[in-house]
Amino acid sequence: MVHKIDDSDSIHTTLWHSKNVDETLDILHTSNDGLSESEVENRIKKYGKNELTVEEQLSPFLLFISQFKSLLIVILIAAAVISYSIGEIVEAIAIIIIVILAGVLGFIQEFRAGKAIESLKKMAAPLAHVKRGGEEKEITSSEIVPGDLIILKTGDKIPADARIIESSNLKIEEASLTGESLAVEKITHQLDSENVPLGDRKNMVYMGTAVSYGRGKAIVVSTGMKTEFGKIAGLLQSTENRKTPIQINLDQLGKKLGIFSIILAASMSALGVLRGHDIFHMFVWGVAVAVAVIPEALPAVVTISLALGVRRMVKRRALIRKLPAVETLGATNIICSDKTGTLTQDQMTIRKIYANQKLFDVSGSGYNPKGEFKFENNNVNPFEEPALMMLLRGGSLCNDTRLKNNEDGWEIIGDPTEGAIIVALNKSGEDWEKLRNENNRFYEIPFSSETKKMTTVHNYGNEILSFSKGAPEVILDRCTHLMNSSGDVPLTTELRKSILDAAYGMGEAALRVLAVSYKKLNTEKVNDELAEQDHVFLGLVGMIDPPRLEVKDAIKLCDTAGIKPIMITGDHKVTAVAVAKELGIMRNGGAISGTELEKLSDEEFEKAVDSTEVYARISPSHKLKIVDALMRKGHIVAMTGDGVNDAPSLKKADIGVAMGITGTDVSKEAADMILTDDNFASIVSAVEEGRSIFENIRKYLVFLLSGNMGTVFALIATLLLALPIPLYAVQILFINFIMDGLIAIALGVEPPEPGIMNKPPRKVGEGILNKVALFYIGGVGAWIAVITLAVFIWALNYGGYTEDEAITLFFATLIAARLFNGYNCRSLEQSTFKLSLMSNKAILLGALSSIFMTLAVIYFEPLNKPFKTVPIQLEKWAIVFIASFSVLILVEITKYFIRKGKFDFLRMN
Repeated sequence: MVHKIDDSDSIHTTLWHSKNVDETLDILHTSNDGLSESEVENRIKKYGKNELTVEEQLSPFLLFISQFKSLLIVILIAAAVISYSIGEIVEAIAIIIIVILAGVLGFIQEFRAGKAIESLKKMAAPLAHVKRGGEEKEITSSEIVPGDLIILKTGDKIPADARIIESSNLKIEEASLTGESLAVEKITHQLDSENVPLGDRKNMVYMGTAVSYGRGKAIVVSTGMKTEFGKIAGLLQSTENRKTPIQINLDQLGKKLGIFSIILAASMSALGVLRGHDIFHMFVWGVAVAVAVIPEALPAVVTISLALGVRRMVKRRALIRKLPAVETLGATNIICSDKTGTLTQDQMTIRKIYANQKLFDVSGSGYNPKGEFKFENNNVNPFEEPALMMLLRGGSLCNDTRLKNNEDGWEIIGDPTEGAIIVALNKSGEDWEKLRNENNRFYEIPFSSETKKMTTVHNYGNEILSFSKGAPEVILDRCTHLMNSSGDVPLTTELRKSILDAAYGMGEAALRVLAVSYKKLNTEKVNDELAEQDHVFLGLVGMIDPPRLEVKDAIKLCDTAGIKPIMITGDHKVTAVAVAKELGIMRNGGAISGTELEKLSDEEFEKAVDSTEVYARISPSHKLKIVDALMRKGHIVAMTGDGVNDAPSLKKADIGVAMGITGTDVSKEAADMILTDDNFASIVSAVEEGRSIFENIRKYLVFLLSGNMGTVFALIATLLLALPIPLYAVQILFINFIMDGLIAIALGVEPPEPGIMNKPPRKVGEGILNKVALFYIGGVGAWIAVITLAVFIWALNYGGYTEDEAITLFFATLIAARLFNGYNCRSLEQSTFKLSLMSNKAILLGALSSIFMTLAVIYFEPLNKPFKTVPIQLEKWAIVFIASFSVLILVEITKYFIRKGKFDFLRMN
């Protein structure tokens, strides 16, 4: 018989966690014997195979060709063609090499981006165990359909989303999907509420997660692209790669410069013809001017700056996967960070212990067993507190976790909460391993989600002791006495209340609380009831995953740098708020849980997003919604993540930051940057590098365009004044080569300026040429024109020079002025004389090379004819030096007044 079940859309929208087992079986028309083979065939036709599908991608060839669509690249290709046509073959080849390199880099970045879906597919289980027609069998997971009964055991990967119908201590590792670092205990009964976050749906299992303990059975409810993994795959494919700020800036700049160069070349050529110059000569000359105006080394400067930034960032624990991301980091004004492992150490640590009716503080952090015990701010010797030591010993014996010291530091093997207890024992001066070796365990009752406790029985010296640990209310309910300084005393109602008050206080402080108890036994013939009844209450331990030590300073630096950190976590709201306050993330803003976010309308959330500093119990779709809202507000957003669930938001954000240690391959493929130490502080270091890179690209453009404007202004003036043209086309291209190819590229490797993180991020939408840059370009360009023109007119009218000698003097003065300007541009605010010559050896080498080549074309006779130069007397270099050095002095004076606040409109903000 073929069953007709609900349409394919409705079963995928059903809230299965709110349905009981019988309802689930009924809706899916299946049973404890599974589906028949004929029914499976019908459902494969209806729902399709259990596979993640990938949208068709561009072929590698077309993807490579698509890299040459930007206007700047098109203009450069045109410039190469023109250069070749007028005989400047070397110039043409250099431009083409730059263009090809830029295209190759773009191709590599986009090709890598498409790998995220492939990594996601690899996480799917290749095989699955199912029950069909009453028989268990192993099949390929792609054949699974809704209604299939899957069998789960330790080590299995979950092949599809399913509702659990049987569980025997079943625990699922869901970190890759929900971000939950601990294995989740699974149940079978329905949940009362329909509106339950993904991470809290404890009666469900999801594709791509894994069974870490126990066994169970589940009914498949969603397959393929309808699973939670499938939804993430869909989001990854629907999330478009946005252009970075610098790509947008450079596209706009390329368009403007392209139009300007064409208009300029045409205008100057026409003016020259009107002044009586040869039309062909003026055409070639105009083309040379146009080529000189275009910054053809810009792609190379950007690539070199980014590549060197990447090298520096690797040393600071940040690995860049996509080069433009380096610069985008510099504009970042919001960092959305996960809590566990990024802001915190991902090492549970006991902070407080309640024993002997006292509340002790425990110092130290992480798994390093160094720390002190204090009561009311006074140091305590734990061995003088019997109840405290008995609690630590009992908690360490009723415990399966081990502590190990590796080359990389201390680590635990097992459960983090259990690890925190044995670390605390070692802080007391007693060794956990010696304790276990001397007190043999011979009976145990494992922890389960139903009982919420664990019990073990030991030969303890000459006694037989049973120890239990678990939820405070559960342990307390089994106790009849309390151990304090008077011994084991009866547990009165008042004492019970004080214990529960202490547990509540720890919980309010966002501590995870466990209770420990013990019982003396008179026999080794133990059963569960004997081992767990009539215990003596020892106390409470309160633990938390502590913040990383360096993160507080990084948060302070964010504040100085105008960057807002936001915590987005799957943890509970109380814990998230406590950690955020301790770190300084949460100040005046609010906290929103995933459930609260769901209830907000789009308009309400748009208003709330600016003031919210903590998001708790957040699902993948919530993360995407948060990032999208912040980006729509105009923010440049960096988002951290490590799980599969984070991949869509990592791809959506301006900067996706994956974790190198705990991150999944999927999150790494979707990210722009990977933190090799999973540390928030490394993001802040990367932001500093990003800012420096953007400033270096700006310095390059300011240097090049101010020099080019100086050349253009001087040439226009000579045409208007009916003077001889002071530069030949070949000389213009020579100057363009040495300035664009040597000095300009050297500016791209300038080290970060001091105080770069004491300023806010540049404003969203601010062009790479801001008001300071434009003022500099115009002002310095005008001054270079004035001094070179003055030297030229003096040489023609008062110096007794021939026209060729005057042109050579103009040529030498222009080069020298632009070399001094190169040193000016090492910082657009700081004095050049405060910058060490050796801090940027590239610019020193570039300057020396430029001087050598200039002297060669002036004094080496075989080069005089092709470059139309003549030797000039050595004493005339004094004129060249004085005129060109004035550029350095003028800019130094201007910088001084800017620093003193005399020109507020020019301050570097």
